[in-house]
Amino acid sequence: MEDKYEAVIGLEVHAQLQTASKLFCGDSIAFGAKPNSHVSPITLGHPGTLPKTNKKAVEYAIKLGLACNCEIEENNYFARKNYFYPDLPKGYQISQHTTPICKGGFVKIKTTEGERNVQLNRIHMEEDAGKSIHDRDDDYTCVDLNRAGTALVEIVTEPDLHSSDEAYQYVTELRRLVRWIDICDGNMEEGSLRCDANVSVRLKGEKKLGTKVEVKNLNSIRNVKKAIDFEIQRMINIIENGGTITQQTRSFDASNDTTFSLRDKEEANDYRYFPDPDLAPFHLTKDFINKIQSSLPTLPNQLIHQYQNEFGLSDYDAAQLCDEKHTADFFQSTIQFTQHYKAVANWITGPIRQYLNEHHLSFETILLSPKTLAELIKIVDDGKVNFSVASSHLLPLLMKENKDPLQLAEELNLLQVSDSNELEEWVNEAINKMSDKVVEYKKGKKGLIGLFVGEVKKLSKGKADPKIVTALLQEKLK
Repeated sequence: MEDKYEAVIGLEVHAQLQTASKLFCGDSIAFGAKPNSHVSPITLGHPGTLPKTNKKAVEYAIKLGLACNCEIEENNYFARKNYFYPDLPKGYQISQHTTPICKGGFVKIKTTEGERNVQLNRIHMEEDAGKSIHDRDDDYTCVDLNRAGTALVEIVTEPDLHSSDEAYQYVTELRRLVRWIDICDGNMEEGSLRCDANVSVRLKGEKKLGTKVEVKNLNSIRNVKKAIDFEIQRMINIIENGGTITQQTRSFDASNDTTFSLRDKEEANDYRYFPDPDLAPFHLTKDFINKIQSSLPTLPNQLIHQYQNEFGLSDYDAAQLCDEKHTADFFQSTIQFTQHYKAVANWITGPIRQYLNEHHLSFETILLSPKTLAELIKIVDDGKVNFSVASSHLLPLLMKENKDPLQLAEELNLLQVSDSNELEEWVNEAINKMSDKVVEYKKGKKGLIGLFVGEVKKLSKGKADPKIVTALLQEKLK
């Protein structure tokens, strides 16, 4: 039944900008403060107060627009969007309606069907509302206005997505992008990145869009996917049973992965937009935009292609290194000291990342220096220490104290033994301990060589050179 239909999805993502203060006043935006402590007469909309535009927020919006291949609007103004909400102290929200600061553009995503560009309609600036809290008091809704007035950008796609998987990839890529250019921390759990999904279905081949519903405030990428899947199935079931889709706003219940109706959908004219008389229009010069353009770092998709073409890394390795900017920065710094690009990638995406995950650390705060990692790779490559010993014994210590890896290996008696006499003793001991396996090996089970090598490794506490050990074992087991 689902094969008859095509889903059409548009996403609206709100990203909270990492400015120090709010969009139109100096109130702090720090998360976790005591309720209603980050407010002022401007946040509260007291009569006679005048807002003033935060220049850094404008810069951040342009930065994102350039990263998303948008056209930057040079002549801008803010409008009032009028609606009543308990956590909207002024009775209106200051937003951009007819002049979004960024127009068009696209975000590249990768799906099982390959790469494609998700087309954007616009990116515009607006202030956030406060927060209504329903679970603090049995009889009342509590209102916290700390968040009111926080600078947001809203990234609006065209109805250009056709599955929950594409939506998942898009939000994942957008979150990586806002973090990469350092304008938003992308923390969906704390609400600094929120997603609304507009979903409709139509028969395959049909050009006209179906009636849409909007699912509000999805606070994780997994929930974006689950909500869209549920809505697609719900709409198909209604149509197949002869019903009619109602245009409405819905919410997602994460406890059972379903959506429920909040209200019938408002139209844009219900908000009675008009230019805010208290805020002067602002003009962006080409020099101002070009300066922001030149400050942008190399973006992840460009780096992935560079790592593949210049350093011969696989698509997987390159993508892993570019998952976060701090990871890519660490890789870039390390290859200033070594040309073993594949080894650097293996260390960063393997034992180092595993250590960071286990200890809840990040590449941003890592004590291990890129130069030390390059030296660690060199002593492994030179055969002075094997990879297993280096990753399990040396790396944890180097994460806590930035010492010379070779000196540390000497202090801990971890240098790899290549002396044939000492190796021969361990090899003979391993063969004597495993006489039954010797018989099996001689009968043709050549795969058992790994078992013998492992036993020698255990006897030598990892110090035996595995290449020489393997050759010695093969010679003796003939």
